[in-house]
Amino acid sequence: MDKDAQESVADRASDWSRFLKSRYKKELGELGREFPYRRSLYIDYREIEKFGKAGISLADELLENPGKVLEDVWDAIKSNQLIRTKDGKEPKGINVRFKNLPQKVGVRHIRSDDINRFISIEGILRKTTEVRPRIIEAVFKCPAGHFTVKKQKYGKFIEPDGCATDGCSFKKLELLPKRSKFVDSQKLRVQESPEGLRGGEQPQTLDIDITDDLAGLVSPGDRVVINGILRSMQRVVRGEKSTVFDIFLECNSIEIQEKEFEEVEIDEHAEDAIKELSHDPMIYRKITHSIAPTIYGSEDVKEAIALQLFGGIVKEMPDGTRLRGDIHVLLIGDPGIAKSQLLRYVVKLSPRAIYTSGQSSTSAGLTATAVKDEFGEGRWTLEAGALVLADMGVAAVDEMDKMQKEDRSALHEAMEQQTISVAKAGITATLKSRCALLGAANPKYGRFDMYGDIADQINMPPTLLSRFDLIFIMADQPEPRRDLAIAEHILKTHGIGELIAQHNKTPIPGVTDEYIEQQLSQVKPDIEPSLFRKYVAYAKRSCYPILSAEAKEALVTYYLKLRGIAEPNKPVPVTARQLEALVRLAEASARIRLSNTIEQTDAERVIHIVDACLRQVAYDARTGTFDIDKVVTGISKEKRDIVRVIKDTVRDIGGEGKRASKDQVIDAVVAKGFARDKVEAGIEMLHQAGELMEPKQGIIQII
Repeated sequence: MDKDAQESVADRASDWSRFLKSRYKKELGELGREFPYRRSLYIDYREIEKFGKAGISLADELLENPGKVLEDVWDAIKSNQLIRTKDGKEPKGINVRFKNLPQKVGVRHIRSDDINRFISIEGILRKTTEVRPRIIEAVFKCPAGHFTVKKQKYGKFIEPDGCATDGCSFKKLELLPKRSKFVDSQKLRVQESPEGLRGGEQPQTLDIDITDDLAGLVSPGDRVVINGILRSMQRVVRGEKSTVFDIFLECNSIEIQEKEFEEVEIDEHAEDAIKELSHDPMIYRKITHSIAPTIYGSEDVKEAIALQLFGGIVKEMPDGTRLRGDIHVLLIGDPGIAKSQLLRYVVKLSPRAIYTSGQSSTSAGLTATAVKDEFGEGRWTLEAGALVLADMGVAAVDEMDKMQKEDRSALHEAMEQQTISVAKAGITATLKSRCALLGAANPKYGRFDMYGDIADQINMPPTLLSRFDLIFIMADQPEPRRDLAIAEHILKTHGIGELIAQHNKTPIPGVTDEYIEQQLSQVKPDIEPSLFRKYVAYAKRSCYPILSAEAKEALVTYYLKLRGIAEPNKPVPVTARQLEALVRLAEASARIRLSNTIEQTDAERVIHIVDACLRQVAYDARTGTFDIDKVVTGISKEKRDIVRVIKDTVRDIGGEGKRASKDQVIDAVVAKGFARDKVEAGIEMLHQAGELMEPKQGIIQII
């Protein structure tokens, strides 16, 4: 090394030591005290830039030549003895990590020029391997007893050609694991965030190599920013070396981005705007109107979705039980009523949300799956599905009725226990899926028959339906006044869209930007989506309301009123699940106002919504009462009564043989006050369930 080069290295080391002494003295002291439990010094890139003229050149050099810079920093720490441990020794194995880089590179925009440069990428973690030791310094011994040390890199294991001692000709050496040095290592696969993709593009992935104290910090589903040095490795195909190289990122530091609503950054300006909004007497109307403003009407549904976004409070009980706070909502409606549009808008508003369509989702795509590929060196690894990725957010599942039967059953545990248990390929794991589910489905026969039984028209198992707090039936009923308003709204929306498209292409004479703004205000949300997202995060983070005595009384009165309808032989109107739903909704209603108490107005608001839902789903027009069994078990009280009476009648007429004439049974049951078509349907149902058989034409027998 010539004299100038030596001086420049010394200069760089002195620049770094000056920088560390002035900005990181406290951190260096803490590191010395906590070593070896803490082994990393985190340096903020923005701090380097602010460090005068020298800082700017240090920052530039870090991006261009990171390997040299890391050595310079280590030299500075070593030569100036910046870190001293408790016993006064110099610590070995300190990691220098840089964070908060100014520019992020998209995975798909990485090019050959970026190799060996310091880059920052962001995305979602798809897979992780387990943490395993990796050899970094291998010690070999030859039969003569000489030791040879060989440094190891990422990838293939390198063996020395022979003994390194002069005059020793032994070629066969033995590895000594006890003397060798190991480091914890883990491999991650990061997929670029789906938000920035153009239609039809497949998200690209990048493998990340992680070592030492970073291993085991993150899990699949986390949104991360990873800073590191881009490395390349020659591809070997069937033993042949290829001219194409594979790239991977040698990780320097990991920043967990929005793990959930906790990490959404809210500055003072936004906080003031949120507090001001919460005192607005029209806040509920504003929030409802900020959800999909281009969709006309559906006020009840939008209000329910607003409550779902804010959510109730998760309760951790002393005995270890956990009561969920997330609110699950199901929208069942005729085609063309803008269900999917609502779902997509909710994904835009929630701090963390995933949209998926049930038709194309398998149970593995929703929950988690075990995959065997070269990523885990041929071992099985877990890959997170949509409900795990939406942890602490909202999972919007469209076309739920089109899902396969087995796939739907995967939702049961995710909705109530909010965990997903996987037992596949020798991997037994329980993943968290603390998300609110917003589902959309179409009626079984394409459109709703308002006079038919609702449970028969929904192609979903009752066990799943009972787990939803709110079920909305969005029927498309012709109604002149409403239809006119919808038509005008749709045409107005399209008109504004056309105007903007044309004005952007070639400015229209006489049309000013103010005029366009004025037109836009008609379909603009009252609260901007970015502020709305912060509002939701702020409310979830800082607001934990408590039931007031009045609200408690209102909820209990409503619940008892519904239960009180039940007489010994009447249908069960509602179960305790509905009361829990009422409490969760009331908590969400108070959170919208950022209030710490649930007032009577909150209770009344949610009673109104739940009542509207129950009237649609569980109301039995024939008896004029609520019958929750229509939803919870799929069989109404009336159907169960008919089935029981049919079985009793067959036994009475048939005696020991349990055989009777079909017509005779039907006449006998009709005589007890049941409709003939309902009795015939009941016999058919028993037939399908395998409880009745027809040994001869016109004769039925109980099995």
